[in-house]
Amino acid sequence: MSDGQARDLMAQRFRGFLPVVVDLETGGFNAQSDALLEIAAVTLTMDEQGNLMPDTTHAFHVKPFDGANIEQAALDFTGIDLDSPLRQQVALSEHDALGEIFKPVRKAIKANQCTRAILVGHNAAFDQGFLNAAIERNGIKRNPFHPFSCFDTATLGGLIYGQTVLARACRAAGIQFDNDSAHSARYDTERTAELFCAMINRYKDLGGWELAQKEQSMGED
Repeated sequence: MSDGQARDLMAQRFRGFLPVVVDLETGGFNAQSDALLEIAAVTLTMDEQGNLMPDTTHAFHVKPFDGANIEQAALDFTGIDLDSPLRQQVALSEHDALGEIFKPVRKAIKANQCTRAILVGHNAAFDQGFLNAAIERNGIKRNPFHPFSCFDTATLGGLIYGQTVLARACRAAGIQFDNDSAHSARYDTERTAELFCAMINRYKDLGGWELAQKEQSMGED
C-alpha cells in the first residue's frame, strides 16, 4: 500500500474526520469561568497496513485569561506552578496558544485529505467544553474541530478493557503509564493517543472496519 492509499484510508475511516487527541489542564471545572492553563494535541496518521498511530505532538503553557478563576485544588492536582519562571517565560496567551495548536491540525487535515478534525480525549466532553469556551472567548472564527462530535477514550476503554481510568486502561492495553508524569497536558495527550490507536487497531485486527479490509484486498489484486 502506498502513502497515498494510506491517506485515502484515513480519509474514509472516520467519514472525512481526522482524529486529533487533545488534553487540557485547567484551573477548575467550569469552562466559562476557570482558566485554561495547558493545552496539547497529538495528530494521528496511518501506516501502510492501515494501522492508526501517533504522528506529532504540540503542547503549550497558557496564560490565564483576564479575570479567570483558578482553584488551588486544581493546581494541587496538576502540580502546575503559576509562579515558575520557566512557565512565565514560555506561556502563551489563549489566542496565541490556540493558533499554534490549530496550524498543525489544519495542515494534518489537508495532508490526510480530510474535511475537519474531530477531538479525541479521555472524558472528552470536558476538554471539548473548555476548548469551545476558549475559542468563543477569543473570537476565533475558523475552528478546525467539529464543534460537538468527539471520541471518548474513557468510554472506549470501558468497552474494550473494562477500565475507564486513563492509567488503568493504558496498562490493560500494554502501554506504560507513569503516575508521576500524569496530569501534564503533553504526557496525558501522548498516552491517550497511544490508547486510542491501540483500541482502533485492535478492532481492525479482530475483523472490524470492513472498508479497510476491502481497500487492502483491492490493492493486492
